[in-house]
Order: sequence, then C-alpha cells, then structure tokens
Amino acid sequence: MKILIGTNNRAKTKAVITISTKYYPNAEFENKDVPSLVSNQPMSDEETRRGAINRAKHLMVENVDAEFGIGLEGGVKEIDGTMYVCNWGALVTKDGRVFSATGAGVPLPNEIAVLLKAGSELGPVMDVFTNKNDIRHDEGAIGVFTNGLVSRSDMFEHIMLLLIGQFELSKKL
Repeated sequence: MKILIGTNNRAKTKAVITISTKYYPNAEFENKDVPSLVSNQPMSDEETRRGAINRAKHLMVENVDAEFGIGLEGGVKEIDGTMYVCNWGALVTKDGRVFSATGAGVPLPNEIAVLLKAGSELGPVMDVFTNKNDIRHDEGAIGVFTNGLVSRSDMFEHIMLLLIGQFELSKKL
C-alpha cells in the first residue's frame, strides 16, 4: 500500500507515518511538496480545511497507484476576539472520496495574534517568540502553549486517527 503525504514538514510526516503504520504495517510513504492553494497563513477553519483538502486532492491527481493521499494544514481562527491555533487534515482516496477532520486548538497570546493579523506567519513568529529555529517542524505553537504536553506531531496524530477511522468505516458501509 502506498500512502502519499502532501508535505515535507517533519512534524506532519511523523504523524502520518506513526499512525498509518499501526493500521497498515506494510505501507510505503512518499512525501510530495504540493500547494495548499490558500494563503501562507490560513486565518479561519474554512481556509485551513480547504488547504488540507487541496493538498490531498493534488496528490491523487497524478498518483493512481497510491491508496490515498494525506493533506495536513495548520492555521488560526478568531473566536470572540481571541485567536486560536487550528488544524485540519484530509484523506483523499484513489477513487476521489474525501474525508476531513479537525483537531486541538489553544489560544494564542495577544501579541502573537496582532502580528498574525498584520500579515505575519505563525511559524516565523513562534521562532522569534521562542528564540528557536523551525519550531513548526518540531513542537509547534501547540507544544509551546501546552507546556510541551501536546506537540504538533501529537496534534496531527489525532487527526490521522480520525481520518483513518472514517476511511476504514467507509469500507464497511
């Protein structure tokens, strides 16, 4: 079984491989850098979800030998004046079925929200905030703001469980 991953991001790739190999131990994985066709910093659940679906669909256009493609997208959303991280995943099958799921979210400090509203991207802002490099490939904002209890990979692992669960259930219906 071949599974395509629509990113080269280490945290996202780790999540896909960790969860998928539990259910498909002989799976082969291929990363492809595909476009989300949304802004670099998605600013709503809708835009973030669309980015994940676009990535997964793009993977499957060219690869009929894969069982499915996975698109994972991180973004932010505002609720009652507070900005939260949000994240979405999509699984698109070789016959074109689309499954999507969302995951955990935590509020961001106002000083970060102000920068995002002004057009900055969360990853680089978090690098400055934490004085680290490429935080989006490791713990991510969710790791920082959960005091390390939930990493970015953990968050996307949860989404992968939701996606695979929907996909497997669809085979029974």
